[in-house]
Amino acid sequence: MEYVPAKHLLHRSRSTEWFGTDHIMNIYRGCCHGCLYCDSRSDCYRLEEFDRVQAKADALRILRDDLARKARPAFICTGAMSDPYNPFEEDLELTRHALELIDAYGCGVAVATKSDLIVRDIDILTAIQGHSPVMCKLTITTADDALAAKLEPHAPPPTRRLAALERLSGAGLFAGVLLMPVLPFLEDSDEGVLAVVEGAARAGAKFIYPAFGVTMRQGQREYFLDGLERAFPGQGLKERYLRQYGDRYQCASPRARSLWKVFTGACRERGILYDMKSIIRAATLGYGDRQLTFFD
Repeated sequence: MEYVPAKHLLHRSRSTEWFGTDHIMNIYRGCCHGCLYCDSRSDCYRLEEFDRVQAKADALRILRDDLARKARPAFICTGAMSDPYNPFEEDLELTRHALELIDAYGCGVAVATKSDLIVRDIDILTAIQGHSPVMCKLTITTADDALAAKLEPHAPPPTRRLAALERLSGAGLFAGVLLMPVLPFLEDSDEGVLAVVEGAARAGAKFIYPAFGVTMRQGQREYFLDGLERAFPGQGLKERYLRQYGDRYQCASPRARSLWKVFTGACRERGILYDMKSIIRAATLGYGDRQLTFFD
């Protein structure tokens, strides 16, 4: 493992509208899941060799010092730029020890991951939820393991993520699905979206938050489109994307409106939350003024 210097681990969020969190934490840099669509590859983030995972040097001491300086407990998001449960985490346990510090300082946490390794830390996540909000967010863009293997070649398959979701939910944790991105022309069928909803419902998901489309910008766009050509040869997906979206950043599925109707109907039938305000309200209910975070 290569280590890179860092001055701070906690960074204030510009907005609490994304799941109500007010701080961001990344102990690792880069990711080895190999997802074709990952926006973190974009040139604007200046992450050279994104597929090579690096850890922040002296991360736990830095995090402890950052937490000690907080005047009030933070609600911390991790997993926004690099997966906190990459394969190296199994031995390094940096994420696990970070969660222990978050617990010790009375903070909340929202974890986004594609890895079922998160179930290893159910004990600490449960302890945190005893005093502060916890959100466990499993990214699942398709319920089809074979399709996922082409789009997310080194990530655990969706069936393992859904099994992890079931264990998290069974432990009483506030857990759900990030249904994003839903790739145009590949994942944006009614059947595909409903398969994720049904799988999440069986696993006890409290919420599913979707994005029916994908983002493309400099650096990531080229990687994504070339990756589609390799993964789906002869299907002309690169040309189709370029005709449909050109150099746009926000690339909504042409079926976004109809998908939204199908998706929301299925979620309502199963009692699954899907709009951000409701998700934040449910996750922070009973934690005092944290309930007001989204609306401040």
